[in-house]
Amino acid sequence: MTILVDSAVWPGRGRLWCHLISDASFDELHAFAAAIGLPRRAFDGDHYDLSAERRPAAIAAGAVPVQSAELVRRLTAAGLRRRKRR
Repeated sequence: MTILVDSAVWPGRGRLWCHLISDASFDELHAFAAAIGLPRRAFDGDHYDLSAERRPAAIAAGAVPVQSAELVRRLTAAGLRRRKRR
């Protein structure tokens, strides 16, 4: 059971963003997000959007940095991947 975070390379609203996921459960993810002060509105279906400025705090709290491809692979393997509807 691990919390993972990718690199902050996704632009939006004048800043860069990354994704925070759990490879075990949404309960674990929500608990971690709450512990580092992320609001529930930052949850986007299967991950939290995390600003580049907050990424170091997530890592300091135990999130493991990975590449985006690894993050998606682990999310999918855990059965937690939820694709957005187009």
